[in-house]
Amino acid sequence: MKVFILAGGLGTRISEETSDKPKPMVRIDDKPVLWHVMNIYASQGWSDFVIGCGYKKEVIFDFVQNEMKEDWLVEPVDTGEMTLTGGRIARYLDLFPNETFMVTYGDGVGNVDIKKLVEQHKNGRALVTLTAVRPPSRFGSVVSENGVVTHFGEKNQADAGWINGGFMVVDPRIRELITSDDQAFESDILPELVKRKLLGAYLHEGFWQPMDTLREKNDLEQLAKQSPPPWLAL
Repeated sequence: MKVFILAGGLGTRISEETSDKPKPMVRIDDKPVLWHVMNIYASQGWSDFVIGCGYKKEVIFDFVQNEMKEDWLVEPVDTGEMTLTGGRIARYLDLFPNETFMVTYGDGVGNVDIKKLVEQHKNGRALVTLTAVRPPSRFGSVVSENGVVTHFGEKNQADAGWINGGFMVVDPRIRELITSDDQAFESDILPELVKRKLLGAYLHEGFWQPMDTLREKNDLEQLAKQSPPPWLAL
C-alpha cells in the first residue's frame, strides 16, 4: 500500500522557516520533518511513498535525489503550487488509480499504530478512515470561581476533544467526489463523507504533534534527541 504525503502548502504560519523551502522540509535534528513522517511508516513496514509537492517543489526533489540514503521507494510528484489538498489527492489518483492508499500531512508526527489503523479501515465500510487525535494544548488553562482564580496551569489535552491528525486510509472511489483543484479535502470532501456515513475514525490516544509554529518546531527538535523519539515509541 502506497503512502501519499501532502507536502505542497505554503506554510505561512511558520514563515520564519519557509521563505526558501516548503514547510515539510524544515529540519528537525538535521532531518526534514518530512523524513521523520516517512520514518514513522517505514519503521512499521510501509516504505512506498509518493510526495505531493507544490510550493518550492524543487527543494523536495533535490532532497530525494541527493540526500536520501534509506532503502525506501520515494517518488516526488508536482501536484501544482496552488492546488488544495483535495485536488492533490485527485492528482495522486490520476497517477495511481484503483488501489486503497494512505494519506498524511508532511508536517505532523505521531506514534500511530499503522497496522491497527489499516485493519480498522479494512473491517469497516468507510471510504476514508482518519486518525483522530487529541490536540496539543497551546495555552494554559484558567479556572475561576467568583472572580478568583482557583487553577492556573497546563490544559489537560484529554479535555480538548478530538481533531483530524492525518494518518488516513483512503479508498480510491473518493476520486468521484473531487471535481477541481480548489477543493480542500478537510472542508469539502470529509464533510460530504460524514453526510453519507462513510467517514471512519481511528482513535489515537498516544503522542501526536504538528509543526505549525516556530515554538512547535523547537519542541520537536528537543523531542527528536530522545531515543527513540516519542513518535517512534509504540
